[in-house]
Amino acid sequence: MKEVLDKITSYNLFNYLLPGVLFVMFLEKFTVFSLIQEDLITGAFVYYFVGLVISRFGSLVIEPVLKRTSFLRPASYSDFISASKSDQKIESLSETNNMYRTFVAMVVLLLLLKAYELFSSSLSFLSGYSLHILLTILLIMFLLSYRKQTQYITKRINANKS
Repeated sequence: MKEVLDKITSYNLFNYLLPGVLFVMFLEKFTVFSLIQEDLITGAFVYYFVGLVISRFGSLVIEPVLKRTSFLRPASYSDFISASKSDQKIESLSETNNMYRTFVAMVVLLLLLKAYELFSSSLSFLSGYSLHILLTILLIMFLLSYRKQTQYITKRINANKS
């Protein structure tokens, strides 16, 4: 267990575990849904996974929406890579930036689940397919995350060639 804890980075704590725990707590308070786990070990994995899902939602949905609306105007990835080599603080700032995006995604997902809760009673056909809908959304989200991560790796490799 100590080896597992030693491998948890601050990025994992602040972008996955913390948002996952907070999301589950708020979900319990504001909706009829509950993901609270009695077992600490199981809970840690469930909350980490929930946080991972929230983070991916932020990366795949929130960030592109904010870019399209010109709310965000990030630097190019190649500029980020070259600037990171000379300024170590940029990596830390990027980690904090991703944490804020994850918190935005957490609030949006809480609002979406509250809306789902309110509308699912009037759309009874949804309740029978809730698990299927969730699994389909997760599959699509992780496929898109895999593609995005592969693109980042490729960009980083190409940036290091020059």
